[in-house]
Amino acid sequence: MENSDEKSSKKPCKNPYDPNCMSSLKHWGEPPPESETSGVKKEAIVDCGWGRLIFGQTFSDPQKLAVEICKEKKGRRDIAMYMRDPHVVLSYVPQELFLDPSITYRLDFQNYSGNCLKIHGLKIRPVNSRDDEAAINAIYQAWGMVPSYKGFYSSVLQSGSVHVLVAEELSSGSIVGAVTGVDHFRAFNDADNGSSLWALAVDKQCRIPRVGETLVRELILYFIEQGRRFIDLSVMYTNKEAKALYDKLGFEQVPVYCIKTKNYINEPLFTAPEPDEKVNVYAGILIDEARRRGIGTEIVDAENGFFRLSFGGRSIACRESLSELTSAVAMSRCDDKAVTRKILQAAGLKTPAQKVVTGASDIKSFLATYDSVVVKPARGEQGEGVCVDLKTLDEVKNAINRASELCEKVIMEEYVQGEDLRIIVIDDEVVAAAVRKPASICGTGIHTVAELIEKQSRRRAKATQGESKIPLDEETQRCVENAGYSLDHTLPKDKVIQVRKTANLHTGGTINDVTSRLHPKLIAAAIAGAGVLSIPVVGFDFLVPTVEGDEYVIIEANERPGLANHEPQPTAEKFIDLLFPKTKHHV
Repeated sequence: MENSDEKSSKKPCKNPYDPNCMSSLKHWGEPPPESETSGVKKEAIVDCGWGRLIFGQTFSDPQKLAVEICKEKKGRRDIAMYMRDPHVVLSYVPQELFLDPSITYRLDFQNYSGNCLKIHGLKIRPVNSRDDEAAINAIYQAWGMVPSYKGFYSSVLQSGSVHVLVAEELSSGSIVGAVTGVDHFRAFNDADNGSSLWALAVDKQCRIPRVGETLVRELILYFIEQGRRFIDLSVMYTNKEAKALYDKLGFEQVPVYCIKTKNYINEPLFTAPEPDEKVNVYAGILIDEARRRGIGTEIVDAENGFFRLSFGGRSIACRESLSELTSAVAMSRCDDKAVTRKILQAAGLKTPAQKVVTGASDIKSFLATYDSVVVKPARGEQGEGVCVDLKTLDEVKNAINRASELCEKVIMEEYVQGEDLRIIVIDDEVVAAAVRKPASICGTGIHTVAELIEKQSRRRAKATQGESKIPLDEETQRCVENAGYSLDHTLPKDKVIQVRKTANLHTGGTINDVTSRLHPKLIAAAIAGAGVLSIPVVGFDFLVPTVEGDEYVIIEANERPGLANHEPQPTAEKFIDLLFPKTKHHV
């Protein structure tokens, strides 16, 4: 078929930067004369299965182009190319979009003299409706590429602008490679008469050599036969093997750029390298979210979770979920559990009865009033020093002695039975809620209680990156004895006992998300509590008969809640929204 370039008396300019070359100006986004673009389709978009190819040169408004890119569907990877001013497009939604770190190569067909390759045992052909869609997608997924949605390859047969070639191994009939071509002229009457190559991949287990090169050559010849003028492709700047192939075939680098969305698929392309210092999971989830948004991160003290975030002249120091936005006064209100209760109770919120221990008479009178009590240090976190469901004078005295080793001020509290509910409030919004359950073990009829606790503790530590472990201390021993066993007893098969009374994650507790089930009154109480404490980020510990009901008591407020415990709820996202509201994801 005659090449359309042969009809032109003017030889195409090879220098894309030559201001005297009109064809080069058209290639890089400069609008061609109106007479040549009267039939050009405006705002052209082609569905490629793995995402949309958006032709930026067909959009007259860069803001409209930015908005269109942001319409990307979940699990897809859209690509915008050929826009005249990519920096202007990015300026409209800089937190949503990024300039892809890839290189665009172009092959001018006038400079191409290659032929198709004949590889023994291999057949290159167009995709057909009988092809195993799953086999093609499996090749993409093995390389970390986005697979096409179900039914796409059947729809390609009706498309005039998308041409998919597959490589078939003749001996087995299996598909071992695929490539997608897009015909720009058929897609939108491209005045430059171009085409492009996408999604080239070869089965990692394929034993036939040069499959990828064969697919590329066949696609080139197809577009030459269609009368196209050139073919473009985009390749990651680090892909040395692919760049070597395209250099071999005569491709040349051109100044054409891609814009993509900041989705989880593209995350490695727009985030800075991970810090060398490793932080715990509670700081890490926040640092990762900040890096995804282009916020500068500096790890100040990795061991203790201190880091600094900076963006647009604003710098905020954090220790995990505690930031400089939390005032010292607000922090002190949460730090002392007696003060916390006093403030919440004064605001009309429900709290359990409480008494600061001052002498032996306090202990006797409080225990006489309440059949079961809780003893805890007034200051502290992660459940350290907390003893629950104490019924005898000796138990209470021993618990007070242990708690006083951690804090001079010790509290007795009415023991309220119910589900242990943690509610996270960030910027006056309930973001997450979870029911926490105390550590328990299940008997095997073979292992002792101590062995079962050790095994369960190892499993919890592995599941939480070392954050959750069951301590073998006096409190654990007391809980085991209350269940009728000792640490040396062999626990009967299938017998389940609690080995802690508190449900703290750090003492081996488990956590289950209940955000969608919260009663509106529980939500309102948590928001009201954050308001009276004047704290922007807080984790409230509720005790409730059920999360769907409106009964509750609030027993504690944590000024540095572990936000990582509540994934997949958007706790990290909301935290960074609070610190840097201009980086919120919006169009």
